[in-house]
Amino acid sequence: MTACAIEDEAAEAAGTGETAEPESDEPDGAEKAPEPAGDSAEPAESSGELPEPLGPAPGETVLPALVLTATPRPTLTLTADGAYAARLTAGRDAATGTETARYAERWTLDGPEPYAVPLPLDQPEEAGSQVLPLADGRVLIRRRVADHHTFSLLYPTGPGTGEHPLGAVGCAELTLLPPSPDGFSAYALSTGAYSTGLWRVAGGASGPEHLTDLPGRCSGGVWLDRAGRLLALDREPAGGGPVKAVAVDLGRDAEMTPLLQIAPDSNDRLLLADPDSGLLLIRSDAPGHDRLGWGVLGSCLPVRFPECLRLPDAAVTPFAVQPGQMLMPESCAVALRIDGAAGTWAGVWRPSGRRLHQLAAPEGWLAGSGSWSRDGVLGLPYANGDTACAVAYLTAPSDLEQSAGAAPAGCAESGMQPSAAVTPPPVCRPVPLGQAPLMGRTASD
Repeated sequence: MTACAIEDEAAEAAGTGETAEPESDEPDGAEKAPEPAGDSAEPAESSGELPEPLGPAPGETVLPALVLTATPRPTLTLTADGAYAARLTAGRDAATGTETARYAERWTLDGPEPYAVPLPLDQPEEAGSQVLPLADGRVLIRRRVADHHTFSLLYPTGPGTGEHPLGAVGCAELTLLPPSPDGFSAYALSTGAYSTGLWRVAGGASGPEHLTDLPGRCSGGVWLDRAGRLLALDREPAGGGPVKAVAVDLGRDAEMTPLLQIAPDSNDRLLLADPDSGLLLIRSDAPGHDRLGWGVLGSCLPVRFPECLRLPDAAVTPFAVQPGQMLMPESCAVALRIDGAAGTWAGVWRPSGRRLHQLAAPEGWLAGSGSWSRDGVLGLPYANGDTACAVAYLTAPSDLEQSAGAAPAGCAESGMQPSAAVTPPPVCRPVPLGQAPLMGRTASD
């Protein structure tokens, strides 16, 4: 999986040395900024594709694309299978409209209609707490208490909320990793000056369990398989240096091996991975500045950086990949969060399409959250003044559909069943991704 080459999709026939004119990603039509999520007056059913901005005029100077050095966290976290979700939310005073106490909330998304279950306790939750849904419907919550981080499992018990304390971890900073694909385990990172502690905070024998100390400062967190064994992290050496993605094998005592290296001095982060197809979404500054690229796990092809994913005035972050596309990574539909001056909206892209489709998100979209069905339907969870829990379903644009009838036409709003009241790049010698070892090598400082 180690990649030591990059390729811009504006070039033809890799290895020939000839550079062709870049393929245009610009559609016809007037320039128009999309409506920001949460402020749109359009109903959720409106899923019309928005015109993409026109390119610069000949000779016009364009600043580099806006980029995010850290992936923005969604306000709603989904389980790996998309069946449940959880978030911290707050009630509102009916008279004044101001926010009241914060509490955890679980969403059930695998039934005929989505619905939310509030999980309030006697004391309100702090804004810095984190919640993580599990496959059995319980919600893990991390709270900061003085110099400790405590963990509990929350679950509905009739009219109230049950709480099962798991224990605490004493450290300055600790962050939950994305939900494990196994559905019952939860992991966290505690970052120190020279190493990063890896913890299993749920799903172990008893309470939080310290698994290992990884050399350097690790962040991110992407699962590479369906079993919850292979975890990718972005690692910065303790003495400083470029950030490189590494793989941690939880089945081999958290053995850490190199995963991604596009150029020796480049910062190469893994943002998203699909275990079915092997599609990898990568952010790297190997082309000279931060770019969003893609590669394939086990492929001999270099990492590619599509021009269509480089917007001059917005940051683009992938958050969901269409599953079930075995051995067809270029056909996977990728959902992207787009942050710009106009707000936040959604995008859809497929490697084979070479075009970014910018779409209006439903009002109240919980930005950066959503999941694909195997048939290519994108579900975007949202909550607004009229709906406390719902999902808008977006049909992929026509050039992304693989077969007729693969997705329903238009964008349908789900119903609601509330449980409470409404609230030109450099080139280096290619090293195939498939030659990267997942075992037998250890990443050193």
